Amino acid sequence: MIEPTQLLYFIAASVALTLLPGPDILFVLSISVSQGKKAGIATASGLCTGLLFHTTAAALGISAIVYKSALAFTIVKYAGAIYLIYLAFKALKESGTLFSSVEVKETDVYLLYKRGIVMNILNPKVSLFFLAFLPQFVSTGAGNVPLQMVILGVIFLIQALVVFFQVSISAGFIGSRIMQMPNAGKYVNWAKAGIFSIIGLELAFSNR
Repeated sequence: MIEPTQLLYFIAASVALTLLPGPDILFVLSISVSQGKKAGIATASGLCTGLLFHTTAAALGISAIVYKSALAFTIVKYAGAIYLIYLAFKALKESGTLFSSVEVKETDVYLLYKRGIVMNILNPKVSLFFLAFLPQFVSTGAGNVPLQMVILGVIFLIQALVVFFQVSISAGFIGSRIMQMPNAGKYVNWAKAGIFSIIGLELAFSNR
């Protein structure tokens, strides 16, 4: 099994990387501010569920195949970018809508959860990140390497959930105050559309 000291290093590194201002945390922040903590938690849960796909892909070597195949990487990359631009367009259409955490229905929660999964799976850079990050904490003398990578991936997922839930709660609280201001819904949705567009464009122009 994984040594306790190695595991602590892994958790510390994982938390630090999760807190960096990357696409996932910005996505959770924007949803939480505009639609409340419940919406943010649903989105974060979807994003973290998507990590199961990337963990499995890295453990089975599928990520390596995507990395070596320029066509596969490009297809997934542009699919993710188009999806994010679509979400930005939807946010602009909602520019006059005022959201609150109370108004988020069960159907909305499920939709946001699915949206998080799709966004995460359609980002090939997450698979490549896991392919590069997880093996650094694997010990070849500790047994089944793919199993160790799966365990590390699940631990990464759990800490990401904890971090994202805290971010959702905090951002949702701030958002509930912002939304009380005149025309706040319009400006927040414009900002959300801008964030989605930036993430999408960054993904579209990214290299392996």
